[in-house]
Amino acid sequence: MSRLTSSRKGLSATAPLPVSLAAIALLLTACGTERADAGHSGGSTAVPPSSVQVDDPGKDGVRITSLTLAPASPSPSPSTPDDFTVSADSLAADSGVSAAYEVTNDGTETLTYSIVFTFMSRDGGAMANQTATVRDVGPGKTVRGTVRAGVLPPTTPRVTQAKVLEVTKVPAGEAPAEAGSCPSSGIRVSADEGDAAMGLRVVGLHLDNCGTRPYTVEGYPLLELLGEDRKPVDGVRILQGSGEITTGAGPDRQPRPVTLGPGESAIASLVWRNTTESGAPVNVPYVRVRAKAGADPVTVTPNLDLGTTGKLGVKPWVKKAP
Repeated sequence: MSRLTSSRKGLSATAPLPVSLAAIALLLTACGTERADAGHSGGSTAVPPSSVQVDDPGKDGVRITSLTLAPASPSPSPSTPDDFTVSADSLAADSGVSAAYEVTNDGTETLTYSIVFTFMSRDGGAMANQTATVRDVGPGKTVRGTVRAGVLPPTTPRVTQAKVLEVTKVPAGEAPAEAGSCPSSGIRVSADEGDAAMGLRVVGLHLDNCGTRPYTVEGYPLLELLGEDRKPVDGVRILQGSGEITTGAGPDRQPRPVTLGPGESAIASLVWRNTTESGAPVNVPYVRVRAKAGADPVTVTPNLDLGTTGKLGVKPWVKKAP
């Protein structure tokens, strides 16, 4: 990496006077002048990020086409004190690492994709995961985009590679609504990231009234469990309540009517254990949800790892506190 240096050896204290302006300019040019972007005397010049083409076979129609990598960090200055610390104000807003990707829909229906990308160091360790949603990819169409690794801690090893970690895709008409938008029904259904502890799993289903009229539900959300091919999964009992699975998710409440005014929300919970004993474990990547009978379906992707338990508990809708 090139370095900018300044030297004054070419200037003599005994040089004859007067010296012409042209001579002064010539001497300064020969000696080198400090630039504002050098940071400080002896600092490193800025090195632009590098773009690397990627030969990626991809996964489920998604592949990375190129990587933009941050330059290698210069060695610490010998003058850096041992107790040097990095303040939040001194951190870069972004690592400068990103991946260009493309999504190709080889199916026969328009799909919305949710993609998890992982950015890795040279030894394959995951440094950051990022999720991108690509909506309304028509049959036979290819859509391109870019995902950024985001802010990385100063001690993170340098990112040198990336891959597609996970892909889920649902019919575009059943995809959860984009944040800040409202479906024509006036109702928005989504799933959260969930919570896991000691083999117990809990995922919240959220029902938001983003419309202009009251909306009433009573009882439990209606569920269809779907496999990788988005076909129904057999052999799993859907239980009303979670008492048969655990007492750790709180007491079961009796369902009651819940009326949501505009801007109000309700929540229901999916509860299960991932215990594996005899038999083949069951994984359910997709759940088709209806807030109530007759409601439009929304397909969420909680990735239920049900093990060999053969059961899933669902709690009734309750209004969220304002």
